[in-house]
Amino acid sequence: MAKKVLMKGNEAIAEAAIKSGCLYFFGYPITPQTEISEYMAKRMPKVGGLCLQAESEISAINMVMGAAASGTRCLTSSSSPGVSLKSEGISYIVGCDLPCVIVNVQRGGPGLGGIQPSQQDYYQATKANGHGDEQIIVLAPASVQEMAQLTSEAFDLADIYRMPAMILADGALGQMMEPVDFELTSKREIPEKTWATNGTEGKRPKNIINSLYMNPNDLEDSIIARYKRYDEVAEKETKYEEYKCDDADIVIVSYGITARICKTAIAAARAKGIKVGLLRPITLWPYPKKPLLKLADSAKHFLVVELNMGQMVDDVKVATECKKPVSFFGRTGGVIPSPADVLAEIEKIAGGLN
Repeated sequence: MAKKVLMKGNEAIAEAAIKSGCLYFFGYPITPQTEISEYMAKRMPKVGGLCLQAESEISAINMVMGAAASGTRCLTSSSSPGVSLKSEGISYIVGCDLPCVIVNVQRGGPGLGGIQPSQQDYYQATKANGHGDEQIIVLAPASVQEMAQLTSEAFDLADIYRMPAMILADGALGQMMEPVDFELTSKREIPEKTWATNGTEGKRPKNIINSLYMNPNDLEDSIIARYKRYDEVAEKETKYEEYKCDDADIVIVSYGITARICKTAIAAARAKGIKVGLLRPITLWPYPKKPLLKLADSAKHFLVVELNMGQMVDDVKVATECKKPVSFFGRTGGVIPSPADVLAEIEKIAGGLN
């Protein structure tokens, strides 16, 4: 019988990383993700790994780049402003085609903002995590169980496609406690890391990892090749959940903690005879464009619900090719709406459909 453990979301990420073979953690404390660092400090020495608190977030992400170049699984975590500091290093890691996992347990912003839960880093994660033509895989858990499962998945995806993967969570998921079954995490076949700079032992030519190209044509070729890999990721690795969408007139598009709030609101709306469903993106990149476009043929209205000012709205409009109206409801700065708040918005939209 599977054994479940009651854990905080942050702790579930840390334990899942260890169970996935992560041997290096580099971080810097910031609320609301500090439990990841604390957990790693206790557990890593016991599994033969290293937990190192760097002098800054910038140092931490560059330590990740060095460890990743050796082919070893490594992790860094932070919260919103800390991830901003890591952005240059993330771009270097992408340019070097190195796998790693980055965790962002979001807090309110901009600037120092506050320490309450937020989803204000959607733009940063999916469109501007670093400079240059680049992309990273972005996974958005909606439960503590998914915090663990998607962390395991992130390590596999990073290794398979030689690119960073990010867990984009929020302060509520990081701090809440729920039962976790680590046996539910799946393992995938990982290609041999023939590219790693882990010593030749005189058996092969030395590997060089670099992101600098003096010839612009060579740089262009490397970017084009990387984007072909991105196309493969989009084709094979897009993840989403559909909930009560078969007959839905209104489809809510939401992820993470707000998706859970929306499910409660949907139950209340259905009890009143309003046909509402939920499309929950699990991968924010690659984005689930195809299922949204398909739903645009049957749904009458899309409602985006986020803890920000509507950062995902344009992606829904693009995915649905603007076939149906797309509206937004959300709170920002760390304020979390109630199911009743979402229900009121649903009722407002439903009134306009009649």
